[in-house]
Amino acid sequence: MPVIEMRGIKREYRMEGKKNEESVVVRALRGVDFFAEAGEFVSVMGPSGSGKSTLMNILGCLDKPSAGTYTLDGIETSSSNSDTFAFIRNRKIGFVFQSFNLLARTTALENVELPLFYRQKDRGEKRNKSKSEAGARKEKAVKALKEVGLDERMDHFPSQLSGGQQQRVAIARAMVNDPAFILADEPTGNLDTGMTLEIMGLFQQLNDMGKTIIMVTHEPELAVYTKRIITLRDGCLVSDVKVEERRSAAQDLSQWKNDHSLLAEGA
Repeated sequence: MPVIEMRGIKREYRMEGKKNEESVVVRALRGVDFFAEAGEFVSVMGPSGSGKSTLMNILGCLDKPSAGTYTLDGIETSSSNSDTFAFIRNRKIGFVFQSFNLLARTTALENVELPLFYRQKDRGEKRNKSKSEAGARKEKAVKALKEVGLDERMDHFPSQLSGGQQQRVAIARAMVNDPAFILADEPTGNLDTGMTLEIMGLFQQLNDMGKTIIMVTHEPELAVYTKRIITLRDGCLVSDVKVEERRSAAQDLSQWKNDHSLLAEGA
């Protein structure tokens, strides 16, 4: 069974017209079918106004379709109430955004622990302050930070981390609840070339470990690091292709560092 199964997804917005004018219906998605199996790494592409953001919002259970069905890890979400949506977002989806969204006065470890607190809250339980519960949360957060290579930066605040390191913390936070998939929205938009390659290399490593990743991007040079590319245009899914010549971000990063070293030596 696919982790993600979308059938006939439509999303329409009714824009109220001015006085004495009829309202206008904007059809952001026009019957999209999209499926993703466990362990896939898919990039979602398309020009501005293609429906990428709308699809991402529905994938992330931040919005509901006007028509069609969306089943996530066996849960049909289209008719879910707000409580179920909150449960799904916390348990089934790991969000990674362009702007990191870390709490400035909170350490890397504490930032990664946050979803574990929210998970307990979604169950309607009182926060258990026992040493055993706190220890279990910390253990999970430490494991997630180790997986992204930041076990030596756990006690650092975001201001003490580079942009790439902050995004690694955000990725660890996305993984700490072991979600059905990671939803990354332009995850390297605020990073330079070297840090971008580092993050794409990390995504490839996590995908090799079995993590399912859906990445929204407008950059074709990033999509070649994924395994599959779907393209939207005018609210329709117009192509769904396998990446035949997939690039290795780790190799490209090594080459980039070598090139910059040679440039520095020649300066």
